[in-house]
Amino acid sequence: MSLNTSSQDQIQQLQLGTADFINAEDLKKKISKGKPLKVKFGADPTRPDLHIGHTVVLNKIRQFQDFGHHVDFLIGDFTAMIGDPTGKNETRPPLSPEEIAINAKTYAAQIFKVLNPERTTIVYNSHWFSKLTPADFIKLSAQYTVARMLERDDFTKRFQSHTPIAIHEFLYPLCQGYDSVHLKSDVELGGTDQKFNLLVGRELQKSYGQGDQQCVITVPILEGLDGVNKMSKSLDNYIAVVDSPKEMFGKTMRVSDTLMLRWIELLTNVTPTGLSQLRTDLQEKKVHPRQVKVDLAKFLITRFHSAEAAKQAEDEFNRMFVEKGMPDEVPEFVLMHPTEPIGICALMQQAGLVASNGEAKRLIAGRAVEIDQVKIEDEKLKLDLKPGQSLVIRAGKRKFVKVIVK
Repeated sequence: MSLNTSSQDQIQQLQLGTADFINAEDLKKKISKGKPLKVKFGADPTRPDLHIGHTVVLNKIRQFQDFGHHVDFLIGDFTAMIGDPTGKNETRPPLSPEEIAINAKTYAAQIFKVLNPERTTIVYNSHWFSKLTPADFIKLSAQYTVARMLERDDFTKRFQSHTPIAIHEFLYPLCQGYDSVHLKSDVELGGTDQKFNLLVGRELQKSYGQGDQQCVITVPILEGLDGVNKMSKSLDNYIAVVDSPKEMFGKTMRVSDTLMLRWIELLTNVTPTGLSQLRTDLQEKKVHPRQVKVDLAKFLITRFHSAEAAKQAEDEFNRMFVEKGMPDEVPEFVLMHPTEPIGICALMQQAGLVASNGEAKRLIAGRAVEIDQVKIEDEKLKLDLKPGQSLVIRAGKRKFVKVIVK
């Protein structure tokens, strides 16, 4: 594919899997000029890693690159200091410049697991915002009214519920829109929750005298591991692009059957026909959900690591869960880091594996307790756990818990 691909063919391909496409006729005119478009996508470095939810839009951006267009990948190191209020029911605390700098460092290598580096420019919005004067910000603020800002769904809900909205939060969509003014973007992409902000970019380009406003494309939001909230670094319900193959495989195997299909639709290259056939096969029990999750996990690991890493992760998962009779989904227990070693019996009771220390002692005496598949025979064993450590405890034949030390 290249710029020689007809504008109509490009539009048809680019529209697949999108939620909003504003608008196809404008984009067709831009493409018809025969010059590479400037495609913008921004991400605030609120955590040091991107998650697979970001790759839904990155996949669409890669399609633009395959057609010969150029991408400005914007790292919002300035806007991260404001804190994106999108979807929040309270003011988000801003990050410090030091936190932002550390997080932003890791982004470049991660995006190139999907994007073409030869057709990508990484830009930081602090480079232009740091040069704006107070008068410039007053001019920017004058482009929008409070009433227009309150049209945004999350601001409306907070206003109606008398939840505070800080003045600086109104600056966020204005700053995101000004990024498009500075970059002279032809297209901006984001999740459906960003639609308001993306449209602000169109309006600001017009206000600042740019005759050709950006087209806006949104893609569906990917639900996180909980199957309820959107995948979010803030909610810790995500799979990071930099997660190990073992982590990717284990997390994917925990998703529900319903969420599994949603992920396949948004994260893979499955066709609408193929997805429909998969649903039918699952309903008619021609294929087992577990195998579908395995295939999904291997697809993700192959994309972000390698096919060999995907096979090794599957083999390790089978050794640990299938061959040892461990279930695919193991409940998790978060343990705040103890200041001193904790006894195995006390830990089992806290994690809900046993009702009492006496029951734990009886199970250990009967050689029915394992930690990471190693039998425990000492009821007085004390564990010196470290933050970030995790271990799977088995009590009897069917009780398992994964202890995660925070």
